[in-house]
Amino acid sequence: MTRLILVTAILVLLAILSSCARGGGAETPRNEEEIPTVAVVKATRADLSSALVLTAEFEPFQEIDVMAKVSGYIKQIKVDIGDRVHEGQLLATLEIPEMQDDLTRAAAAIDEATAELATARDELQRAQSAHDMAHLSYSRILDVSKREPGLVPQQEVDEAHSRDLVAEAQVSSAKSRITAEEQRIRVSQAEQGRFKTLFQYAVITAPFNGVVTKRYANSGSLIQAGTTSQSQAMPVVRLSENGLLRLALPVPESAVSSIHLGESVEVSVSTLHRSFSGRVARFSDKVDQSTRTMKTEVDVPNPALILIPGMYAKVDLVTEQRKNVLAVPVEAVEGSGNTARVFMVQTSGAIQIIPVVLGIENARQIEIRSGGLKEGDRVVVGSRAGLKDGNKVQAKVISSGG
Repeated sequence: MTRLILVTAILVLLAILSSCARGGGAETPRNEEEIPTVAVVKATRADLSSALVLTAEFEPFQEIDVMAKVSGYIKQIKVDIGDRVHEGQLLATLEIPEMQDDLTRAAAAIDEATAELATARDELQRAQSAHDMAHLSYSRILDVSKREPGLVPQQEVDEAHSRDLVAEAQVSSAKSRITAEEQRIRVSQAEQGRFKTLFQYAVITAPFNGVVTKRYANSGSLIQAGTTSQSQAMPVVRLSENGLLRLALPVPESAVSSIHLGESVEVSVSTLHRSFSGRVARFSDKVDQSTRTMKTEVDVPNPALILIPGMYAKVDLVTEQRKNVLAVPVEAVEGSGNTARVFMVQTSGAIQIIPVVLGIENARQIEIRSGGLKEGDRVVVGSRAGLKDGNKVQAKVISSGG
């Protein structure tokens, strides 16, 4: 019995020793498995720029309702919705019978004044001849009276002088009448010119190149003069200049200083899956007090009329640009502001946590302004859970784009 107990104890001891031996032999592989593998990228030099993304709606460069200057009936309308027209092209013609009568009356008034002018000139010629005769007679009688005193009665001398003065007054009257008739002709010609000018407004033309976006009137429609009452006057068509479009962007106050006239911008239209080039053409140069934004307009050429007013577009406004700066992927930075830091893997495989000062960033990279990081240093991207300063890791270099 004692021997049985001794054998049993020996077997139990051997089993314990065997178990300990197996546990000690597996210690090294388990430690090797505990060293984590982390993805790293190298810090590189790059040109970075930060952009402000704004959304706006395309507007025509200019859009007007084409009105008639004079009242009349539409005799003929040449265009319809969607028609492309050029500057000066005929849109419609008006029928204004009473204006033709006004032109005829003005021409008759000129003819009448011209005839009266001719009569006045004839009268001037007659008056001038009568004055010459009266003046000659007076001069002769006066000369005889002076050479032979008492030969010619004084009354006859006075009568001759009176006839001379009357004839002279008739000459002056005839000259005045000529001046009046000439003035009358000028007035009649001005009136005729006014009617001709108004009659030209019976032909309605396009003031600029554009597209007809609405048609208000048809043949036979009565059109009121656009200058009398805007509430009653009906336009003929609406014309929109779509060859050049506007984008009105509300730029935040913080980005106002980075807006420059003539700057090129990229305009993306999601519905067309295309991008177009635009240019900062104008801005209000004043921040709106209610929205704290400044209205900025971007002009987008649209010669093929692919873009339609009313479409939404996204504009990338470059607010800052820096060249050849030290940059790392955005995923490599933990925290922001004063708490920003990166996890660098040293050549020995140890983790070194480095506080950094950040600069500008784009969708993929961010600038490292200072903090001890150098070009070529490896930084951890992705998850950094559980990593501490001094931890050993296995670094797996991936491309910065991956």
